[in-house]
Amino acid sequence: MNTKLFTPGPSWNAVLITRVADGQWHALDDDLVIGRGHTHHRSDGRMFVSVDAWHDAAFDRLAEAMSAALPRPLYTVVDEADMAVTDSWRRAGFTIRRREWEYVVPTDPGITGLEAPPLPKGVTIVPGGEVDERALREVDRAIRAEVEATVGWQSMPAEVIDHPKGDTIVDPSKYAVAATPERCLGLIRVVRVKRPRVGLVAVRAGEQRRGIGRALLAHALGTLHRSGCGAAWTEVHESNRAATALFEGMGAQPVSSNLELVLR
Repeated sequence: MNTKLFTPGPSWNAVLITRVADGQWHALDDDLVIGRGHTHHRSDGRMFVSVDAWHDAAFDRLAEAMSAALPRPLYTVVDEADMAVTDSWRRAGFTIRRREWEYVVPTDPGITGLEAPPLPKGVTIVPGGEVDERALREVDRAIRAEVEATVGWQSMPAEVIDHPKGDTIVDPSKYAVAATPERCLGLIRVVRVKRPRVGLVAVRAGEQRRGIGRALLAHALGTLHRSGCGAAWTEVHESNRAATALFEGMGAQPVSSNLELVLR
């Protein structure tokens, strides 16, 4: 996370930048640490950077040192409401690449209107923890390949879960799927850490517009509702009008937005 506090601080020349480890930098003022910079490799291969600093000079010097030392492109994510941090990264040469809206999604089917929507003949919902792992990995690979061949996986909401190289399914129990006896047609991932988050809902290209995505959402949100969770969270790329219409049609409310910035 990028943070910065506006307090009087040292001059630009008084700040010393030291690379303390692979992917880690410190900003020092008279041997006192006044800022830290970090890198993080996302599962899609991109490198993200973050800075925690207490003064403008420390932030700027860290951003400059990291940008000079690391291969480009570099990415970072900021809360759009935090104009000070956004301006600091733009001062370092970063530009806005994309915007994601965070939505609070009600789980009550009386609000969402997702009272057990009908499924196509022969399709059933397999709950999390009961999914065949091989079939799950196969549909995940197939959907990712379809997305990559069209809009590109980087257009999907930013993922924060680390994956072993070549493996995009960390915990199969987090996934429910829509399936026929022959194969899986779509999947949904719900992660519960601090709060329940719908991280991914996707359907094979040839099976879309048959109500499968809505049925997966109905299952996931209904499960959360029965467990006592009144709301879930999700992120939607601002250009994804279909997803925006789907969630807003269910009564979801936008509560914040994140910007992904890039330095090329």
